Amino acid sequence: MTLLLELKNTAVHYGKVEATRDISIKVLEGDIVTLIGANGAGKSTTLRMISGLVRPSSGEVLFEGNSITHLPPEEITGIGIAHIPEGRRVFPQMTVMENLEMGAYLRKDPKEVARNIELVFSHFKRLKERVNQAAGTMSGGEQQMLAMGRALMSSPRLILMDEPSLGLSPIMCQEIARIIKQIHAHGSTIVLVEQNARLALALADYGYVLETGDVALEGKAEDLREDDEVRKTYLGM
Repeated sequence: MTLLLELKNTAVHYGKVEATRDISIKVLEGDIVTLIGANGAGKSTTLRMISGLVRPSSGEVLFEGNSITHLPPEEITGIGIAHIPEGRRVFPQMTVMENLEMGAYLRKDPKEVARNIELVFSHFKRLKERVNQAAGTMSGGEQQMLAMGRALMSSPRLILMDEPSLGLSPIMCQEIARIIKQIHAHGSTIVLVEQNARLALALADYGYVLETGDVALEGKAEDLREDDEVRKTYLGM
């Protein structure tokens, strides 16, 4: 399979504080790769580094074999990487449709944008029902769907998902998991950060366990599910 994304010995500092160190990760095209770990382990920082929102203090980020280490976020979006941030971050005063259109701001072909909107509505029936509703008036689960739909509007090759189940009810978590599977089945490669390790490892093909800014363990998701330390520390078994 094709290597789509690679992090080579990357580190991030916030001022003098070391957030991550020596992070090396590979993502094959068509896979779901998950990053799990405790709060503060560096999972969200790693996604922010990939999407250009923070700069690595050392190391290199490669996408399709080309360095994107120093590209600005808008160029990284333009080459096919979409970031769904933690906390959803929809535009609350704007309608569902306006939020979706913001996700397509780099697209030039109106017909392609229209096709993407129909694709989003095929994944998220609730969004179609609320197309003229202000995003800030929707439930947390609906806002998460909107954030995911907005990311799909850029026709990304790679989707970075940061805590998509955070703060949602168990039933809504199941719905989000179903939609992630559906998006993946349509050909998207996904890097998934999840506090809910059980959900993450159920969805993923491969996983990395981050501890205090380092990769402590990696392997196929099915192997990590059976690892005694992972079961004890992250799966509550």
